Amino acid sequence: MFETHFDATYAWLGVALVSVATAGVAATLPASPPPDASGVAHTIDSVADGAHPATAEHGLAANRIRLTDGSVTLGGAGGTTRSALHAPRITPVLEARHGTSERSDLRRVLEGVPPDAVFNTPRDLAAAAERARSADHEWRPAPDRITVRRVHYGGVHVTLVG
Repeated sequence: MFETHFDATYAWLGVALVSVATAGVAATLPASPPPDASGVAHTIDSVADGAHPATAEHGLAANRIRLTDGSVTLGGAGGTTRSALHAPRITPVLEARHGTSERSDLRRVLEGVPPDAVFNTPRDLAAAAERARSADHEWRPAPDRITVRRVHYGGVHVTLVG
């Protein structure tokens, strides 16, 4: 009645081996999914490709972001993802927050202030956008949400992203 069957031993060893293998696979899976760079790129492209002023927001599940006029790269616990932007010439407005309360003029426009209330002429807006596009595009801490705003001032059309 209390005999050990030879087949039962192999069955228990097989179950134990499968359990260890399953635990090993589960331990190698990332704790969270990779950030959604393609969704952010789609939001940016849909606003930037429009002919009219527009604003959109996209939530970010990332720890850091690198934004250039041609791509968006997100990094987080789930890895790093990059997506190309198809829209022509977006203007990155990501600023490192080092305890200063000053905001750049482009940041104020991105947050909703009309460009003519911030810049004296359309040429000033175009020059500020060009400086932002040519700045060093290093990794920055990612905000909870990214804002995309297309503005027109005179004949200048700028898509701000930050």
